[in-house]
Amino acid sequence: MVEWVLSGFGDEIDDDPRVQLAVLRAVGASHIEVRSAWGVNVADFDDELTTRLAAALAAAGVAVSAVASPIGKTDVFGDPDAELARLRAVITLTRRLRSRYVRLFSFYRPPGVAVEATRDTVLRRLRAFADLAEREQVVLLHENEKDVYGDVPARVLDLIESVGSPALRVAWDNANFVQVGVRPFSDGYAMLRPHLEYLQVKDARSADGAVVPAGEGDGELLQTVTALRDDGWTGFASLEPHLADGPDAAKTGPAGFGRAARAFAALTAGAGITLR
Repeated sequence: MVEWVLSGFGDEIDDDPRVQLAVLRAVGASHIEVRSAWGVNVADFDDELTTRLAAALAAAGVAVSAVASPIGKTDVFGDPDAELARLRAVITLTRRLRSRYVRLFSFYRPPGVAVEATRDTVLRRLRAFADLAEREQVVLLHENEKDVYGDVPARVLDLIESVGSPALRVAWDNANFVQVGVRPFSDGYAMLRPHLEYLQVKDARSADGAVVPAGEGDGELLQTVTALRDDGWTGFASLEPHLADGPDAAKTGPAGFGRAARAFAALTAGAGITLR
């Protein structure tokens, strides 16, 4: 039996970490992915909030799988020093929370700018991020977010191989690939598997881009988890349900989060994978 470690974006449940942690424990997760707490994004945490969150984690007996930073979710031609300083602060938080993973992105481009015109700048900025991560002994997880440079498999591979750092790896998101017209497993798995470090769990329908629980969309999640099982992959699978109606899909709430957790548990159990 293959075992994976279950985690999840706590702020999809509630702003209050106590509620986040209670629901995560209830669905069987041993870890949390920290993006915000008390309504404050991790990039804006201070020492007091970090201490409070660390205490809540210790009391609940939940560890941190990754810090889900917003680094790189900015204009590619913005101030590089400012974004590097934000990453430095997030890495400090990550280490204080006893994690080694920081999620980030590969930058948006201004309207009318071709993605190819941003490549050199993206690679230069990601190389600076990787240099810092290497020094600090953390691992950066690039997420294939819509409309960043690395939103499709070929460009994800380009930036990972071109930066060429052991501190820059892939956070794989099936739903985000679907939303940019990619068949995740068919079009990207073989290409990116050597660099795949972390699994972010959500699914989506290709017809309208709507996010749905794992296995209910066109994200080829069953094929993905089965192939990972066969490859002997073990690591974090982090629930990011995005099931809320309205303008902020990330405000999933406890009930929706439970629905997402049950769907993924059924999918992985059917593939012979145990979540812990």
